[in-house]
Amino acid sequence: MHPNRIFAWEDREAMLAFVRDLSFTHLFVQSPAGPLVAHVPVLVTPEGNLRFHLARANPVSKCLGGAVALASFSGADAYISPDWYGSADQVPTWNYVTVEARGPVHRLDAAGLIANVDELSAEHEARLLPKKPWTRRKMRQGLFEGMLKSIIGFELTVDSLRGTRKLGQNKSVEDLQGALEGLTSVGKRDMGELMLSEKLRVVQ
Repeated sequence: MHPNRIFAWEDREAMLAFVRDLSFTHLFVQSPAGPLVAHVPVLVTPEGNLRFHLARANPVSKCLGGAVALASFSGADAYISPDWYGSADQVPTWNYVTVEARGPVHRLDAAGLIANVDELSAEHEARLLPKKPWTRRKMRQGLFEGMLKSIIGFELTVDSLRGTRKLGQNKSVEDLQGALEGLTSVGKRDMGELMLSEKLRVVQ
């Protein structure tokens, strides 16, 4: 997380909504051989925890039971050229939006694993409407149960949720308007609009 408090994101519900929208994380855990990372889709529970499953053969799976893990979620990011600002004596920087969730991990039982798989697919199938949602009922009998043997379900109890929205809040509106034009020219207009809207929200 960036040390400058002006970039700190402290709205827990907004951060969880960000995590829910992304639904994909880099999950870090310490192993006897050193740090490991898994790249995994997650489901946010009503309590604000993270549920997920990994292949049983994934080395991370062998380290998670009872361990403390860190889940990192990365959103929009972009290089910012100082030439885009109207002010002199600026330097290059990188703007970004991220959230980190940290906490202990426990293994799900068989029912919890099945629920996680069903709920995760249902959530993302719903985003594809009006396509008729896929369900495991489309699979031939016994196949799903067989595949369950190759995965393990987990839940990360979030005891620390930290976010950063480094969006040029320390720049003037005029400088950010220049950055918007520059970002638009390189196909990053969404980041420019996010920067400007964040600044206008802060100054209101």
